[in-house]
Amino acid sequence: MNTMAYDFQVTQDSADPHVLADWWAETLGWQVEPSDEAFIRRMIDEGHATESQTRTYNGVLVWKEGAAIRHPDGPERAPRVLFQLVPEEKTVKNRMHLDVRVGTDDVDEVVGKLTARGAKFLHNGRQGPFSWVTLADPEGNEFCVSPSA
Repeated sequence: MNTMAYDFQVTQDSADPHVLADWWAETLGWQVEPSDEAFIRRMIDEGHATESQTRTYNGVLVWKEGAAIRHPDGPERAPRVLFQLVPEEKTVKNRMHLDVRVGTDDVDEVVGKLTARGAKFLHNGRQGPFSWVTLADPEGNEFCVSPSA
């Protein structure tokens, strides 16, 4: 048995990783990791990658397969979230989801802002003294919004 604690990132399948990374970065107040265009060009020039593995997004050369966001305070604060390109659409409920804790912000106000930006309301939940609102992001991935735990 390993006695070492492992680090991890959360990976979300996506039809358009860059658009979804932007949506989630704005939702969480996080940052989209910047693209290293010089590195991508070097990988292509050295034969480690091809032009077909890239695309231009918002005027910047990026890897087509994925985009990531991170907490503004760095990886010590929260794990990185990677959005990866997949060919199939989402068809069933997530087996794992994010719980967005909004602290002292008004949950209904936050939910209103998120639905105005493309989230879909799914249901209100309650268990004992705990309550939450379940939404789906613009690609249909479920997540919950609640006050602080």
